[in-house]
Amino acid sequence: MRIGEVASAAGVSTRALRYYEQQQLIASSRSTGGQRLYTPDTVERVRWIQLLYAAGLSSRTIVEFLPCVHTGIAGPEMIARLRAERDRLDDHMRDLAATRARLDSVLAAAEFGASRPAGEAAGV
Repeated sequence: MRIGEVASAAGVSTRALRYYEQQQLIASSRSTGGQRLYTPDTVERVRWIQLLYAAGLSSRTIVEFLPCVHTGIAGPEMIARLRAERDRLDDHMRDLAATRARLDSVLAAAEFGASRPAGEAAGV
């Protein structure tokens, strides 16, 4: 399959496919004219890559995890790695919630100041 065919079938851009290849997430061969050629199973692999990216995994983690997708078996190390990724996301979500709470405080103060009469806002 040519790059445009894979991109269309998988719902990604050709640029994404070139990036995935650069990150060693997919592989291609070359035609005599130098065009990238992919096997039909690349479409499903790209769909998995998209799912794993959407789950917050880095390309490095995805490279390590993709063999588990194909075998259906994740060893203890990979399960531990996925749990660590989930914990990292939990930490990030807590940080974002705290940041949002601070923004809510700033917004409340701004709204309170905007609702006061002009002289009162200036401390007059």
